[in-house]
Amino acid sequence: MERRVIILAGGRGTRLRPYTVTLPKPLMPIGDTPILEIVLKQLVSHGFHRITLAVSHQAALIRTFFGDGSKWGATVDYSFEPEPLGTMGALRAIDDLPDNMLVMNGDILTDLDYAEFFEWHCREGAVLSIGATEREQPVDFGVLMANGKNELVGFQEKPTLRYLVSMGVYGVSRRVLEWLPVDKAFGFDQLVLRLLEVGERIAVRRHAGYWLDIGRPEDFERALQDFVGQESRFLR
Repeated sequence: MERRVIILAGGRGTRLRPYTVTLPKPLMPIGDTPILEIVLKQLVSHGFHRITLAVSHQAALIRTFFGDGSKWGATVDYSFEPEPLGTMGALRAIDDLPDNMLVMNGDILTDLDYAEFFEWHCREGAVLSIGATEREQPVDFGVLMANGKNELVGFQEKPTLRYLVSMGVYGVSRRVLEWLPVDKAFGFDQLVLRLLEVGERIAVRRHAGYWLDIGRPEDFERALQDFVGQESRFLR
């Protein structure tokens, strides 16, 4: 079974400014290596040798850096979007999609075993599988619980909320094209809501290891600290 991956690398990286004023976010260096190169090396080590980069903003720079992918033992091609098509809308612009594929953001640092996740997705048979991890969010206020009679029925002083979040890594069946509009931006959130509405099964795979989206300056700086000196944790 072919292991094919579509990497979403077309965003403008506005949340990461001023870092992304001159460089597209996928080329932002973590240590000496652009984040997208780290992702590509990880994928190749897990058996993903057919890689499509969905590009838009500063596409020429990304294409110049990665070329045909032969430097990394991969075959890299490009799907250019004049206007970004969103997380899932990008799939509509690619003609030769396999029955199942990995779709992911190009700006995440994680120790996820991509091969194991993909194989799990294929076994599950779901139209969409979501890589997920737990996060905690402290609340800086006393939280009140009141009933319909304006009476206090519970109280928590500065609780910590725990929730499950998407990692930006998805196992996707080609059947998902049935719900994607043509030539129109369509995000992960829109797809999930549509699949829930029609009763399609969505699988969720929890990851207990490391994950960080470098979309914000503070997360990018944390990734720098976590990666340098621990490269072997992320790269075989």
